[in-house]
Amino acid sequence: MNTPLEPQPSQKVERSGRVNTKKKAYAVLFLTWALLVGLGAWGAKLYTDHLKVQMTDEMAKQTRDQLAAIQSQYQQEIAGLKESLAADMAKLQSKIDSVNELLAFTKDSASSRTDNSNQLYTQLADVRQKLDELKKQLDALK
Repeated sequence: MNTPLEPQPSQKVERSGRVNTKKKAYAVLFLTWALLVGLGAWGAKLYTDHLKVQMTDEMAKQTRDQLAAIQSQYQQEIAGLKESLAADMAKLQSKIDSVNELLAFTKDSASSRTDNSNQLYTQLADVRQKLDELKKQLDALK
């Protein structure tokens, strides 16, 4: 006879069926949970990759804009330096011309054909002399 402490055979089957059903339910829940976690990780990876591409594109655009601004500024500075250099060269040429004239004047002054004055003064004196001669001849003709 069966004692109340021993399980009845029909109760054993029921308990083992419940245990198998519970195990299957836990297994399904675990697999579902694992699938959801995996999908979440995969989605997070896709999103971070998208953000990485987006940030890289944005940084590249900013870098291009900055380089264009720097290049424009550099070209403006170069143009300004060219203008400044041209103006300085013109001033320097003017000074060189002045020095050349002074050297020519000094050379003319040292010439033996002048009487210790520059050649221009001598030429003016010659012109005055010829003018006086012409006046005398004009007066003689009158």
